[in-house]
Amino acid sequence: MKIAFQMDPIGPIDINADSTFRIALEAQARGHELFYYTPDRLSYQEGRIVARGWPLTVQKVEGDHYTTGPEQEVDLASFDVVWLRQDPPFDMFYITTTHLLDRIHPDTLVVNDPFWVRNYPEKLLVLDFPDLTPPTTIARDLQTIREFKNKHGDIILKPLYGNGGAGVFRLTESDRNLTSLHELFTGFSREPLIVQKFLPDVSKGDKRVILVDGEPVGAINRVPQAGETRSNMHVGGRPEKIALSDRDREICDRIGPLLREKGQVFVGIDVIGDYLTEINVTSPTGIQELERFDGTNTAQKIWEAIEAKRA
Repeated sequence: MKIAFQMDPIGPIDINADSTFRIALEAQARGHELFYYTPDRLSYQEGRIVARGWPLTVQKVEGDHYTTGPEQEVDLASFDVVWLRQDPPFDMFYITTTHLLDRIHPDTLVVNDPFWVRNYPEKLLVLDFPDLTPPTTIARDLQTIREFKNKHGDIILKPLYGNGGAGVFRLTESDRNLTSLHELFTGFSREPLIVQKFLPDVSKGDKRVILVDGEPVGAINRVPQAGETRSNMHVGGRPEKIALSDRDREICDRIGPLLREKGQVFVGIDVIGDYLTEINVTSPTGIQELERFDGTNTAQKIWEAIEAKRA
C-alpha cells in the first residue's frame, strides 16, 4: 500500500520512544511504500487535497534514522492510508487539518478517523463515561471552578486542549493560587479549563493502556518523579512494566465498541487507580515502551487492523 504520514518534523524525534516512527518501521517491513509531510504542507487545491513532502525510508539507527527522496507534491486521494499523527495542541490549525482530511476519507483510510478525532478530543470523550471518571468540571469562569475546588478540596487544573503534561497544576485544599492561575490562563487563551478531583493513586503511577481497534493490547505504568504530580513521559515520568487489571479491562470493555465504531484504530487511555482520566485519540504514544517491557508488537497489530480494513 501507499502510506502517507502527516507528522511533526522527523529529524528531531526519539527513535527509541516515538510511536509514529515505530509504526513507519513496521509498515516498511511489511512492504508498504512510505511518504512523509508536515501538517503545514497540507492544502486544498481546487478540489484536491494535496501535500508537499518526501518519499521516506526509515531505519533504527541513531543519528541516521531516515532518508527522503526528492520533494514531491502529491494528491492524497491516490494513497491507501494517511496517518494523522502530529502532536497537539488541539488548536484551529490542528482542527483544520481534520476538515481537509475528511474530504478523502474513507476512500483513502485516514487513521484515526479525522471527523471523530475532531469531535472526540482527549479530555472531552471521557465525558461520555462519567461513572468511570473522577469528578470533573469544564469551565472558564472563576466562580464555577472555585465552587468545584471548595467541594473537592484537592484538585488538578489543566488546559482543556493541552498535551504532554504542559500547564498541569495541582491545587491542594490550602492552596491560594487559583485566582492567579485563572488570570494566567485566561490572559493568553479563550479556551476553557478542565478541573478534576486529585487522585492520590497517581503517586503509584498513571497507567497508559493501548487499544487497537477497540481492543486492549497492553499497558505501561508512568511513575512521576519525586515531588512531581505529573507522570507524563514528556516531563520526566518513568515508564514501568505493568499488567492490565480487571478494572482496566472493564473500562476497555465499556469504551472499546465506541472507539471501533468511530474509526479510532490507535488509542491510548490514561487510568489512575480505578479512574479513567483521558482517552487519547490525536497522537497517542507508548507502543515502544510496551514492546520493550513485554514483547507486544503493537505496531504489527495496528497494521493488521488497517490491512483488514483496506482489504
